[in-house]
Amino acid sequence: MKLILESFFFFLEGGGGGGGGGLSQPAGWRCLLSFTILFLACVCGFISRLFAVIRFESLIHEFDPWFNYRSTHHLTTNGFYEFLNWFDERAWYPLGRIVGGTVYPGLMVTAGLIHYILNLVHLTVHIRDVCVFLAPVFSALTAVATFLLTRELWNQGAGLLSACFMAVVPGYISRSVAGSFDNEAIAIFALQFTYFLWVKSIKTGSVFWTVGCCLSYFYMVSAWGGYVFIINLIPLHVFVLLLMRRFSKRVYIAYSTFYIIGLILSMQIPFVGFQPIRTSEHMAAAGESLLVGWIAPWSGRFYSLWDTGYAKIHIPIIASVSEHQPTTWVSFFFDLHILVCTFPAGLWFCIRNINAERVFVVLYGISAVYFAGVMVRLMLTLTPVVCVLSAVCFSSVFERYLSDEVKSLVIVLLLLLLLMFTVHCTWVTSNAYSSPSVVLASYNHDGSRRILDDFREAYYWLRLNTDQHARVMSWWDYGYQIAGMANRTTLVDNNTWNNSHIALVGKAMASNESVAYDIMRLLDVDYVLIIFGGVIGYSGDDINKFLWMVRIAEGEHPRDVRVSHHTTRKNQQ
Repeated sequence: MKLILESFFFFLEGGGGGGGGGLSQPAGWRCLLSFTILFLACVCGFISRLFAVIRFESLIHEFDPWFNYRSTHHLTTNGFYEFLNWFDERAWYPLGRIVGGTVYPGLMVTAGLIHYILNLVHLTVHIRDVCVFLAPVFSALTAVATFLLTRELWNQGAGLLSACFMAVVPGYISRSVAGSFDNEAIAIFALQFTYFLWVKSIKTGSVFWTVGCCLSYFYMVSAWGGYVFIINLIPLHVFVLLLMRRFSKRVYIAYSTFYIIGLILSMQIPFVGFQPIRTSEHMAAAGESLLVGWIAPWSGRFYSLWDTGYAKIHIPIIASVSEHQPTTWVSFFFDLHILVCTFPAGLWFCIRNINAERVFVVLYGISAVYFAGVMVRLMLTLTPVVCVLSAVCFSSVFERYLSDEVKSLVIVLLLLLLLMFTVHCTWVTSNAYSSPSVVLASYNHDGSRRILDDFREAYYWLRLNTDQHARVMSWWDYGYQIAGMANRTTLVDNNTWNNSHIALVGKAMASNESVAYDIMRLLDVDYVLIIFGGVIGYSGDDINKFLWMVRIAEGEHPRDVRVSHHTTRKNQQ
């Protein structure tokens, strides 16, 4: 036991090298202990995301995951070629939607491939269960990728700590609980693994590692639009190395190979196409940052990252999404807890002991802080680097201050902080991030739990009691769920690609009966779905969203719909 404890603190202090000799030597115990800690971190990361499955059942959460599940089901049923050429006539009536060219297919292909392999070895699993448990599985892989990245940047002990942080931190769990079948479920793993391979590439100058980095980047491009963070951060890293006179042959080989192969691979995704050579958010990689305003202006979603008030004024459909709102200070502590305090210290340790690869993590941390402050959704990109730099901080403290005189006091203080962090993560995961929006739960006065399954019951009623070709008009929030659970045609959904069509629906919602009836007749509407939560005090109903309907409709129909007609002088609804 004494040998194991010594090995544990040796890792935290940055050790991990040394001779072999199997388990009879300290190095053998250290290797076993390292593997055990990493394995337990992966297991904890997987198990902590299963609260929703235990309390409710195996079901898909939220809104976008329902479209992803429906697309994956179509892929596994009809094949990849049919998926790429799928025209969904049940969406955006009467326009329809070309699905294959308007989605990032990485998530669907990953789930479909896992489903195929499981059935190939005679493990019969429904595709829904694969989709539900995909995010927890990839969260374990993300912990491993974070370990590899931190080990390359600092040492083995910091890598193990970062893996443990990444496994349970709420900022990542919020998008990776069981049932959250969204692009971020696999994208954060691809992000961290790409960064690990990039750091490995510039340390070794090996084309092998760089090609691996390109393949990981290709997977990231296929999974999530956040890949632009990579294609801007890596060129920025190289540019700063040039300014610092740290540019070397290894960096030259890594970047030139990455840019060429990565560019070609990214253009193979139909939804991306020629964007890497046409749009401004990709131009930094080509060294054309001075021409971005002339070549191609920033698109609305990306421009709102620089001008935080742009979306609310010019594109209210973007501002109406809750995850596009600016991040509050409370959210940082809620999602990161004590790591908020240790993150700057880890950043300082990296700056103090700077080298080529640590320049990268410093730039990563600073840029991620800015973007996370602009948009609450991008807290997801900040969380991994916070875990990395916080692990660097803890590892450095162990290494510098664990002398015999103060060892016990420092150990007690650090373990107390980590215990508080663990309790907070467990509570947030259980109470805040494991409640599916499609099934609501409340508690009676006696403490018993009451399940409110009104959403699924309403969609099931539509499925059983309406014609299979019936057209349902609702606000765009519910489009994916209607198509996924009720299997009925919708006018608008969460894709929000056609602002004019959404504005027309908003006009119908905001107008009087005669005007609304004419619009519905024009759109061949058979049923109208309205969510009302006044009886039970549900704050997420359509009354709460009504002002956004008016704002979006006013953008396209300013003569017919005005926000001032629905608000008081104090701008109250």
